Amino acid sequence: MGTTGTLEVAAATDSAGPLIKVTPPFSVDETQVKTLVTGTGDEITDDSIVNVCYEGVDGRDGQTFDSTYQKGSPARLHADGVVPGFRRALVGQQVGASVAVAMTSADGYPDGSPDGTIKPGDTIVFVLKIMAAEPASDTAG
Repeated sequence: MGTTGTLEVAAATDSAGPLIKVTPPFSVDETQVKTLVTGTGDEITDDSIVNVCYEGVDGRDGQTFDSTYQKGSPARLHADGVVPGFRRALVGQQVGASVAVAMTSADGYPDGSPDGTIKPGDTIVFVLKIMAAEPASDTAG
């Protein structure tokens, strides 16, 4: 899967967050999406607003840089408002799906993250679980 390093992923369970085990430096030359658990709910579109639990790991050092599991609650995101690699992991999936994505820097943070945690050129890996979705047109605000 990776052009450098190795990656092992597993979906979250009822009692534990996802497994993302990286042997750094891990990188990919093309964004790759893998469905870990198939969902059975509504399909996610570019217009969907999703509640998603996720964990993100930087392939450069194998460190977790963001995790809703650590924060204790899902994130509410617009599918068309996230980085391209994350959007590719969401759109076309169904509610209930667990998905892994290893994304190139171009599909993640080509200039690095605003806080400097993710450096330009870093491959990042997310394992996400789609908890719920609603069409953007059905929301107020």
